[in-house]
Amino acid sequence: MRVDWLSLSDFRSYKSLQWSPDPGVNLLLGPNGAGKTNLLEAIGFMATLKSFRSVDEGSLIRDGAAGAIVRAGISTDERSRLVEIELNRTGPRRVQVDKTKLRRATDLLGVVRVIAFLPEDLDLVKRGPAYRRDLVDEIALQLWPAAHLDQAEFDRALRQRNAFLRAGERDEATLSVWDSRFAQSGARVMARRALVLETLASWLEESYREISQRTDRATLGYRCSWTTGAISTAVSGEFATGIATALETSRKADFDRRLTTTGPHRDEPVFLIDQVDTRTHGSQGEQRTMALAVKLAAHRAVADAVGEQPVLLLDDVFSELDPVRAKALAGAIPQSAQTLITSARPEDVPVPGSVWRVGDGIRR
Repeated sequence: MRVDWLSLSDFRSYKSLQWSPDPGVNLLLGPNGAGKTNLLEAIGFMATLKSFRSVDEGSLIRDGAAGAIVRAGISTDERSRLVEIELNRTGPRRVQVDKTKLRRATDLLGVVRVIAFLPEDLDLVKRGPAYRRDLVDEIALQLWPAAHLDQAEFDRALRQRNAFLRAGERDEATLSVWDSRFAQSGARVMARRALVLETLASWLEESYREISQRTDRATLGYRCSWTTGAISTAVSGEFATGIATALETSRKADFDRRLTTTGPHRDEPVFLIDQVDTRTHGSQGEQRTMALAVKLAAHRAVADAVGEQPVLLLDDVFSELDPVRAKALAGAIPQSAQTLITSARPEDVPVPGSVWRVGDGIRR
């Protein structure tokens, strides 16, 4: 998969931009604040319909503009697609593919596949569990675009259950209704997460050894808040039973605290080196190597599953790495993937590729 051309209108710092990246490695060089990350953000938004900077859509629109437009030509081995997204300050976004308006904007998911690596991702291992949950759920979305339906339903069930608990009514019959919805939707999320862990397993081990240049075994674990057993690729019905049982057990605590104290939203994916938790026992170097390996494993797993390489976005990552890890990451970048790398310091990037200067627009 590759981006043949990108057109921006009033997106972030760009009033107007037309750009045709090369199909291989593209090096976007320029000073901080030049707009390099904005280009990657536009491509990432087409893949996920959200900013990888975790901001609202209004923040993507250039100051003073009423809306923004992102257009791109996307090619795979089988076909070319035209993707158009219009963002509005006062109304819903509009999404078209091949000049046909999508009934639901989320039908765009899967048309563009992207794996993005940001500087803050290097701290993925030592940050809070929510970041690692989000990572697993984002990988699920790249593997199976329909996963967003399960996640959205689960998020809605959690909000509704918490709203009922905050109201302070100890009505167990009504809470049982919310429990059922929460358990059923949570079970589908869990089934996806279990599949992600299984899918990543061999790729992670390979990627970690490639970047670390060591024989340590990297694996993914998962700590549940609602069961003491290890999760496997169980069918969603089995997960639903376990979640429902945990909700019943925690009902008094939930009433007392007025929130849902157990469930998939409280779980923690764990990164292990030789079965030891990297977050608590790994060095900073091991933690960063693990973070790199997880992202690389995700890229390889998605490519293997869908039969095409996702676009790889590396936003100013090399400047955060020591020379050894930078060289190892450079060697691990898949040669057949379209890759976009930003940097303010060309000397930090040990990767050959097409050079683009970003400042007042973009030029070779």
